[in-house]
Amino acid sequence: MSVSHTAMDQIALSPTFWQGRRVLLTGHTGFKGSWLALWLVSMGAKVTGLSLPADEVSLFRQARIDELVTHIEGDIRDLASVDAAFRAANPEVVFHLAAQPLVRLSYSTPVETYATNVQGTVHVLDACRRAAALGVEGLRAIVCITSDKAYENREWVWPYRESDPMGGYDPYSSSKGAAELVIAAFRSSYFNTEGQPLLASVRAGNVIGGGDWALDRLLPDLIRALLDGQRPLIRNPHAIRPWQHVLEALGGYLLIAQHLFEGRRWAAEGWNFGPAAEDSRPVDWIADRMVALWHDRDPDAPATTRGWDLPSEGAPPPHEAGILKLDCTKAHSILGWRPAFTLPTALLRIVDWHRHVGRGADAREISLAQLDDYCQRWSGTGGKKGN
Repeated sequence: MSVSHTAMDQIALSPTFWQGRRVLLTGHTGFKGSWLALWLVSMGAKVTGLSLPADEVSLFRQARIDELVTHIEGDIRDLASVDAAFRAANPEVVFHLAAQPLVRLSYSTPVETYATNVQGTVHVLDACRRAAALGVEGLRAIVCITSDKAYENREWVWPYRESDPMGGYDPYSSSKGAAELVIAAFRSSYFNTEGQPLLASVRAGNVIGGGDWALDRLLPDLIRALLDGQRPLIRNPHAIRPWQHVLEALGGYLLIAQHLFEGRRWAAEGWNFGPAAEDSRPVDWIADRMVALWHDRDPDAPATTRGWDLPSEGAPPPHEAGILKLDCTKAHSILGWRPAFTLPTALLRIVDWHRHVGRGADAREISLAQLDDYCQRWSGTGGKKGN
């Protein structure tokens, strides 16, 4: 599709559209899934979530999201669990986020990683296929969330476009590349005729935000160390990543879902949602800024938390990409989507979230307040919040 005639297709994120909309959300107990569940519920959607049990320390538990959605515990590696969730949700829109999301963990759990990220995606899409074949009322939009690491990373300075080949050095990255191939095959084979649901895949950068407690992720590791009064340890200080607040990516996913639901077949493709070029920063820049913001917000924070250290020497760490950037020209030009937060603003929101919640503030209220602030800031972009 040429970009020149797409302005008429640009729409705003519409809470009215989502009011009463039946949504199935896999992975709703995870970090991104929890934020997306909160956003959807805040707009009036009827959300059914399918996921493994939440971790004891998680945004899902802190914000009591189980009170807001139909909460189903199940494993996407089990086709019967996926089918049961479909029957319970009778969805009009499916967001597939459930995944094994960690690069380093994939080295020690390759079978689980591939079974979840590849075969789990097959299970979800086959449930969509069978629902469509049976004429289940309403299923019209499917959005599969993969990763920027799905691209064959050539360690070059140029950002990756949606047309670049899929690949992956490690089990996690290659499983996401393989999931993209599965999605493309299902789109071509089952979702390519009039009256069928439309299917898109979306690839975000390194999403960050309050309430992320995952192990072996930079921001959660920094937060845990700062809360414990310790100097953070960082593994790969010169690695460059496309950092972005979680709400930036989720806003893009919601826009794509609206386009798919409205039958715009050009939206049924792969999409990048990443930060501005200047927000692809090295790890040591993030660590320096987070420590500084932490002390700016709390001058009485222990002096032991100033600065950061490298881990002590030991076994060589597993391979991780040194540089990775996304080209988001397509989303900018066709959707009118733009980031609303700069990276310093995103980091400030993370520090404020954890400082408020750490002092006893209600995690759901803090999260909804940050969501409302984000939507107001986003009102000046092409992805503006509609009525």
